[in-house]
Amino acid sequence: MAGQPSKVARPRSVAAFERALTLMPGGVNSPARAFGAVGGTPIFIDRADGAYLYDVDGNRYIDYIGSWGPMILGHRHPEVVAAIERALAHGTSYGAPTEAESELAERIIDAVASIEKVRLVSSGTEATMSAIRLARGYTGRDMLIKFAGNYHGHVDSLLVAAGSSAATLGAPNSPGVTAGASKDTLVVEYNDVAELEQAFTAHGDKIAGVILEPVVGNMGVVAPSREFVDALHRLTQKHGALLVCDEVMTGFRVAFGGAQSVFGIQPDITTLGKIVGGGLPVGAYGGRAEIMNYILPAGKVFQAGTLSGNPLATAAGSATLRLLKEESPYERLDALTSRLANGLHHAVERAGIPHTIARVGSMMTLFFHPGPIRGWREASQCDTARFASYFWGLMDRGVYMPCSQFEALFVSTAHTEADIDATIAAAEDALR
Repeated sequence: MAGQPSKVARPRSVAAFERALTLMPGGVNSPARAFGAVGGTPIFIDRADGAYLYDVDGNRYIDYIGSWGPMILGHRHPEVVAAIERALAHGTSYGAPTEAESELAERIIDAVASIEKVRLVSSGTEATMSAIRLARGYTGRDMLIKFAGNYHGHVDSLLVAAGSSAATLGAPNSPGVTAGASKDTLVVEYNDVAELEQAFTAHGDKIAGVILEPVVGNMGVVAPSREFVDALHRLTQKHGALLVCDEVMTGFRVAFGGAQSVFGIQPDITTLGKIVGGGLPVGAYGGRAEIMNYILPAGKVFQAGTLSGNPLATAAGSATLRLLKEESPYERLDALTSRLANGLHHAVERAGIPHTIARVGSMMTLFFHPGPIRGWREASQCDTARFASYFWGLMDRGVYMPCSQFEALFVSTAHTEADIDATIAAAEDALR
């Protein structure tokens, strides 16, 4: 099953990849794009519109990646494009303050209850890196807890593998990440309250903060249990550590107020990205004013960026957040994604394949594992060969799914019931 070649000829994509291999490491600028988890040659995209991607060979795909999450309104939404064009007419970058930065900041603060002040940056990785530095600077402590299978960008201190117990210090899992960079990171199994308690028992007075995806999207969709959320609050408050919610993927995606509003999480710091930039490169981190005022120039924790608050990106982000507030599409997105989840479940069930589907709002993963999936221990046991075959079966039928078992798919407001039903029919055909 693994890495079955595509049955559709895409000569221009093949040629484009061969060229890219001579110019970029692995032929790509981000590893997931290389299709390493599913085999075969990456598809090169020419353009996008609404719910669809078009490759350089002229094939159309129903898109469930949405640039890995930010295109919640679909590609090239006319009001977002118009906002970018208005900003472009004035310039592309100033390295100086603009009122547009304050507008986006106001929209973020208005939407996310836990954020009183916010700092704009240029990527999700930059947001989480800065939030961790802030947590350490505010508490005067060094240690950080992260959870196995949670991805927070390519920050050195977070690129660590899971240890066998919560008290085991993380070891680097990428060359170039030193033992010193990761020695203060503890790795705990997601949704495992006992391991979390063990970590705090062993190191409570040294822990600056706990960072988590409130809904995991980078080992597939995994939601937090109520017991886990309660333990996060209880233990961080008891030991004086900060709770950092990485909502780069979930912010404005699962709800206007983020996943924290859905699951009753009250973080001290929140990181944002993707939708906040409306498809352009933006990140942000925010929290209580008391904590945020530790950042330079109000405080002494250093963070800076020449392109932070870029006028094109802030315009796209503000337009997107305005539309999400005015139109409140979350009920419709939930219904569409539920329709997709039910249809895929029945298709895979009829094929007699063990599986489980996890969904929160318009994020979803079909796991080739009987489930339930509570954390990385279960997710890592999925049948990735089966997923690779499923992926290419859908691609050859005009449906673009995430190219890894361990990623979430995303539904946008541009998708229609007809798109959903066509996707289900494609899955049924591919699984025969």
